[in-house]
Amino acid sequence: MTQRLVVIGADAAGMSAASAARRERDADELEIIAFDQGNYTSYSACGIPYFIGRDVDEVTELIARTPDEFARNHHIEARIRHDVLNIDLDRRAVLVRARHTGAEAWEGFDQLMIATGATPVRPALPGADAAGIYGVQTLDDGLALRSALERVRPRRAVIVGAGYIGLELAEALCAWNVEVTLVHRGPAPMATLDPDMGSMLIEAMQGFGMTLRLGETVTGFETDAGQVTAVVTDQGTIPTDLVVLGLGVRPNTALAEQAGISLGPAGGIAVDRQLRTGAEGVWAAGDCAEKFHRVTRRPVTMALGTHANKEGRTAGINIGGGYAAFPGVIGTAITKVCNLEIGRTGLGEAEATEAGFDPLTVAVDSTTRAGYYPGAKPIRTKLIAERGTGRLLGAQIVGEEGAAKRIDVLAMALWHETTVEELLNTDLGYAPPFSPLWDPVLIAARMSWQAVSADRMLADRRP
Repeated sequence: MTQRLVVIGADAAGMSAASAARRERDADELEIIAFDQGNYTSYSACGIPYFIGRDVDEVTELIARTPDEFARNHHIEARIRHDVLNIDLDRRAVLVRARHTGAEAWEGFDQLMIATGATPVRPALPGADAAGIYGVQTLDDGLALRSALERVRPRRAVIVGAGYIGLELAEALCAWNVEVTLVHRGPAPMATLDPDMGSMLIEAMQGFGMTLRLGETVTGFETDAGQVTAVVTDQGTIPTDLVVLGLGVRPNTALAEQAGISLGPAGGIAVDRQLRTGAEGVWAAGDCAEKFHRVTRRPVTMALGTHANKEGRTAGINIGGGYAAFPGVIGTAITKVCNLEIGRTGLGEAEATEAGFDPLTVAVDSTTRAGYYPGAKPIRTKLIAERGTGRLLGAQIVGEEGAAKRIDVLAMALWHETTVEELLNTDLGYAPPFSPLWDPVLIAARMSWQAVSADRMLADRRP
């Protein structure tokens, strides 16, 4: 008898799950139907800032597979512009409304995949619903912002928030010759970096023509005839033609909560290593679901496409009758801001302390190539190690071309619970066009191990 899999959310986690389930079971064994409220399936959300900044010319370049391709090549029906309004676990059905007609219908399921993603944080402040204020989470959001840039040709823009999206969009708007002001309540851009590393971005962004207003909190928005005209902070008013919110996201769990599906302590849908929820035949993956952090050993929520695709694949294999387990995350991420590349993995200093570790940190400056080789660029590498054991807990890198992907070496070391002593003797490749004789990763590991060893000696001398 043919079973039916219903997928809510037709992007990274949802369609990875659908595709993996299809590889396990043919269409005569498993019918697969996916619903998405947007206009696109399986697209690169990470590419949206580069589409807005015109590094990517056509939106189609960001789309991996269209609904027609899913139907033709994979026998998966993907219905775009459809809202899932309700999940009825007793009825084993979801209530779906077609946006183009308004018609509602119950769609039954044997297996249900929840991949509702994350919802952008939008502050409940005066004027926050005005026209000209954009959040950028989906491809439709990206198209709306680029259309506004083409149509309005704003002279000034304010970015609220200095996370990954906020910084990438600030650079994208500069490509339109817009005067960009970035407002952030923290002391340095990018809260996922420690402040001493995040502060390195300030000079680069100012050199790119951006105005940074750090340590300021947005309190509202001024409007005229429903259109935003200024951003109001606790330190003044900033006139603007356009606002982009980059305040982060939270798991989109509303449907799951309404259905009585359990959430976890981090605020996402609680799942096991196979991505099963507490409800029979119901799975969840991606930004809406919690993940197991391999360093803290705690559940976390992280909105990263790399995780969503891997989790979706894991869930799909299990849905299709195979077996797979998702081993967890360590939060590895990279980005580019102006002329700087940024990478981070694991825990920062404050995170390590909050998780109960006693961290020792070092930060070292080096170059991406041998200093005498043309094109050598500065790079700073920071390691967070556990006092006493020397176990690597986290790492951060900020530098120019050739810097960021070095974080992958540190991510692999962190994944396997390597100590900084073990790391400093790792056999990494060397040639002057690619690295100094001692790679920046190895220099940082050596300095970190020296700090751990010195601390041990002091501990031994204490009465």
